[in-house]
Amino acid sequence: MASMKYTFTSESVCEGHPDKVCDYIADSILDAYLAQDRMCRVACEVLCKGDKVVLAGEITSTAKVDHEAVARAAIREIGYTDPQEPFNADDAIVSQFITEQAPEITAGVNPSKNRSQEQGAGDQGIMFGYATDETSEMMPLPILLAHRLSHCLAQDRKKGAVPWLRPDGKTQVSVQYEDDVPRTVTDVVVSTQHTEDTEQSKIREYVSDHLAPHALGDWLHPGIRFHVNPTGSFASGGPSVDCGVTGRKIIMDTYGGAARHGGGAFSGKDPSKVDRSGAYFCRFVVRQIVKAGLARRAEAQVAYAIGRAREISTAVNTFGTGDVRAAQEYLKTFDFRPAAMIERLNLLRPIYRQTTNYGHFGRPGLPWEE
Repeated sequence: MASMKYTFTSESVCEGHPDKVCDYIADSILDAYLAQDRMCRVACEVLCKGDKVVLAGEITSTAKVDHEAVARAAIREIGYTDPQEPFNADDAIVSQFITEQAPEITAGVNPSKNRSQEQGAGDQGIMFGYATDETSEMMPLPILLAHRLSHCLAQDRKKGAVPWLRPDGKTQVSVQYEDDVPRTVTDVVVSTQHTEDTEQSKIREYVSDHLAPHALGDWLHPGIRFHVNPTGSFASGGPSVDCGVTGRKIIMDTYGGAARHGGGAFSGKDPSKVDRSGAYFCRFVVRQIVKAGLARRAEAQVAYAIGRAREISTAVNTFGTGDVRAAQEYLKTFDFRPAAMIERLNLLRPIYRQTTNYGHFGRPGLPWEE
């Protein structure tokens, strides 16, 4: 039988991408609340454009947080400090449109007010988790390599190793598979912001001679087609010229398109929002399925109704790579109630700023990856 070949592509962005700037501000505000109040309810949305930063959403907490100060600190950490640019940490105009959580949601989420006396889901919805044995991180190779490229761009910029690099940037990696096994990297796209006086030949040389060998490791080979700043120049970037909004990079936040996504964004949401905690727990569960040898790759789904503690349904797919019945029985041993997931993964901590960039999965130090 002939082998099945196909090419799969995933993309990533740097932390200076406008959408990720917004995600990082939102998660920074969430962490600031969790540092003071473990039972806070935070749903923070952010928009950045030009010299404007808009904070909006619903927050109920006993904590006292200076949202503007947190936002400016996050922007500064990313690297937008140039006073010549409209978007910079000191001069951005911060507007706030934040109210408390709706009482109907509070009544469904808080155990003391819920009719079942259990913590209910903060919203209805479906969440997915995915794991594969094709990499040691149990992540699909294309998104893993794309994140490495973006992360290395940021590291080289922040260390000053490449002085002409600027915060905005995007990467993309195409991998050829044979019978669902990654065989070779075919194409790499790198679009990186730079100073106006930087020659494109210098950027291409940096990507091929330094960035790619460092990020791709053993997957680097002479036949890779590199596409570097395909428009020819990327001197203008970031929120100064582009609009960013929270929750617009959910595919690169998860599995780069290799698995399904429930649709809910993560950043700016406390773990009572099952969009976040449910997706994290599904990832935790499927990692156990793959580690136990029940499948070489697996995808789990969970569904909730707002205010209900018990999930509506769960499902698992092993894609013909293992014992699906055993995986289904194993899935039943996990408690998907919001309070149980939060307790098992110890989610009521200020750990979310570290998840914002370069994927929420496949990275050490996160409880759903342990």
